Amino acid sequence: MVHYDLAIIGSGSGNTLVTPEWDNKKIAIVEGGTFGGTCLNVGCIPTKMFVYPADLARASEDARRLGVDLQFTGTRWSELRDRIFMRIDSISDAGRVYRADELEHVDLYEEEVRLTADRTIVTASGGEITADQVVIAAGSRPVVPDIPGLDLPQVHTSDTVMRLDQQPRRMLIIGGGYIAAEFAHIFSALGTDVTMVARSAQLLRALDGTLSEEFTRVAQTQWTVLREHHVRSVAANADGSVMATIAGPDGTEIDVESDVVLVATGRTPNSDRVGAADVGFDLTDDGRVAVDAFQRVLRDGQPVPGMWALGDISSPFQLKHVANHEARVVSHNLLHPDALRTSDHRYVPAAVFTRPQIATVGLTEEQALERAEKTGSRVLVAVQQYGSTAYGWAMEDQIGFVKLIAEEDTGTLLGAHILGHEASNLIQPVIQAMHFGLDAFTMARGQYWIHPALSEVVENALLSLKAPST
Repeated sequence: MVHYDLAIIGSGSGNTLVTPEWDNKKIAIVEGGTFGGTCLNVGCIPTKMFVYPADLARASEDARRLGVDLQFTGTRWSELRDRIFMRIDSISDAGRVYRADELEHVDLYEEEVRLTADRTIVTASGGEITADQVVIAAGSRPVVPDIPGLDLPQVHTSDTVMRLDQQPRRMLIIGGGYIAAEFAHIFSALGTDVTMVARSAQLLRALDGTLSEEFTRVAQTQWTVLREHHVRSVAANADGSVMATIAGPDGTEIDVESDVVLVATGRTPNSDRVGAADVGFDLTDDGRVAVDAFQRVLRDGQPVPGMWALGDISSPFQLKHVANHEARVVSHNLLHPDALRTSDHRYVPAAVFTRPQIATVGLTEEQALERAEKTGSRVLVAVQQYGSTAYGWAMEDQIGFVKLIAEEDTGTLLGAHILGHEASNLIQPVIQAMHFGLDAFTMARGQYWIHPALSEVVENALLSLKAPST
């Protein structure tokens, strides 16, 4: 048995807990997968490194209607893939070497582990680790539905699809959420014939209804979308391709042939892999490790001394910026037990880097109206098209829009939903306003907005939220 001052399960955001304040303490980091976690290796970073080239490939379509002739002639897949992962892998390797070999007070365990008691961990090789403080930051993994044939080598998840040896000519994507939407854009833009199978009537159905409806409409102009369909089975063909049998809403079956199948049906927390339930920790209905506002692990609703959790294994958001925020909270709380801080999950933004790009924060219109029924408040909603601004004219944009939701009496911003070019950047001023209590009326009129920047579409949406006295 080896005892540590701090043991961290997971090397993603949990890795940031190793700060100079711990230089004279013993730390164990456990990583059963690739050092650096989901975001660095198989998530946010490599996917966006694919998204940018995909955006460039689609630029020829935008240019054509503006009188500029550009031509997309193909993708050098291996060059594109290797450029991305040479950088990703070198960062992962450097982080691993730094923790494993260069810091004398840190030990790196590169194997799976399970909790056997409070602050006690057993490794796959049989070693036992105890610690004064244990942080569970073991992340999540892709969900693979129980469908016959999904164990074939042609079937991939987001963990493996970006490292394909060759770009597939045809791809079947199972799922209609944000992972499916991003990869549909990436592969279709780069020249793959993409078919998406979604059980729901709308893609990205968890988002605001206006946004989901418009994205579904636009997506169907870029790749094949089979809505209200589900895959019944996948079988291998003699030539190495696969055939998926897909059922429609009326039970009618169709067969779709592809070279690669991407399963993008969500992610599940790794709570089971670390044995959280076996030691009696509370779990949420969807299997996450339950924590309080201070990120302390709970048992029977009460915090377990010395046990913390952060990121996908305990958070419903599955977002890197949320995991990083929670890591900062845990880092403080580990060092200052008498002055604990809480995580702030009030206004968590998210973006989907598909085409068109999507960004969202706060309540949907549906949620805001439901809230208004309970509080007696009235809701203002404004939708402003990109094409109504000068920069939108320059782009000849016919798709993008900003949707803002606010309380009528106070102008308090309740939600923002943007679909279109650079949505993830345009939404940031609204996120800032919500966090720091700036109302929509003041935000619209109390500062300069650069003309004719695209940000004017946010300004005009704010101006459309009429104050009671106007």
